[in-house]
Amino acid sequence: METNFNLKHTIDQIVKEKGIDKDVVLEALEQAVLTAANKKFRNTRDLEAHYNPEIGEVELFEFVTVVDEVQDSYKEIDLDEAREIDPEVEVGDSLGMKMDASGFSRIAAQTAKQVIIQKVREAERETIFNEFQERQGEVINGVVRRFEKGDLVVDLGRAEALLSHKEQAPREVYRQGDRVKALITEIRMTTKGPQILLSRTHPMMLAKLFEAEVPEIAEGIVEVKNVVREPGSRAKIAVYSHDSDVDPVGACVGMRGSRVQNVVSELRGEKIDIIPWSEDVARFACNALAPAVVSKVYVDEDNRAMEIVVADDQLSLAIGKRGQNVRLAAKLTGWRIDIKSETRVAEAELLQFASYDGTEEEAVEEETPEEIAPTEESEE
Repeated sequence: METNFNLKHTIDQIVKEKGIDKDVVLEALEQAVLTAANKKFRNTRDLEAHYNPEIGEVELFEFVTVVDEVQDSYKEIDLDEAREIDPEVEVGDSLGMKMDASGFSRIAAQTAKQVIIQKVREAERETIFNEFQERQGEVINGVVRRFEKGDLVVDLGRAEALLSHKEQAPREVYRQGDRVKALITEIRMTTKGPQILLSRTHPMMLAKLFEAEVPEIAEGIVEVKNVVREPGSRAKIAVYSHDSDVDPVGACVGMRGSRVQNVVSELRGEKIDIIPWSEDVARFACNALAPAVVSKVYVDEDNRAMEIVVADDQLSLAIGKRGQNVRLAAKLTGWRIDIKSETRVAEAELLQFASYDGTEEEAVEEETPEEIAPTEESEE
């Protein structure tokens, strides 16, 4: 590789365009020259390459050991010849001699170029990996570039990311060139470079969208305690205010619902229930079952379970379509929740009272489990 031209401009250009540390580029250049030289001399000599910033050139040095009698002319030099170069040299010293690096063949220069390209590519991959590793858990914008077996390859500018089919919300359809917003969930380093994984179904996606829309959350005044989702259908988010003057639900809803509507729009119409969090688990459960109105709550702390009684006309609302509302409420609170209507509870109490007189005892034994089984209620 010819080194008789100034490399400063080339180095600065690579650093600027690729965003790579200058030391990495210099190391790549030195390694390139060394590789080319070793190939030319078939690794018979002890060589070192160093970049000289004053002349903008990679200098090549050959090192030989000073001896009384030379046995390997490639790696040794006799004392008399060595003292012509350095009068103060002694036997056993290592003597470095600058070589003419301009005599490399075209093949050697091409080898050096390939080493530089490879080193720059590796450094670029490492830079991208570190950059996105620090951004894990952020919501990022990208452009759909292509499709791979149902998965989306998203262009993030400096890198490409993968939004797999299972991480896309149901009924979401994309075309090439569409803009997409997704959560960075994981960064992996592979043989082909960093692989960035995205998700639109992760609960954290919803939390980050609210953080972007609600200044109170970004400032730490309002805290998101928990988020549960059935992507594309419904979600519940529990929020708490550290300032008694700030209503956490109102802050998330925004003026005329503007803030929550922006989030709903981004999630393609996913319904969102904003729940005020409470240390009182019974009150929190009642809030989580909204919009249903709860009549009574029986708490079993040992089993982390609750029996919740609602008016007959509130039963279907509390359970939700296919049990969705109570299922999300249970996930949000972390407790098992059984929903019962006031009529069912009253009937169970009457049957239990009747058994004290010995009457209808057989009926009690057969009917009671069916009447109060929580799974039976949840399916309605």
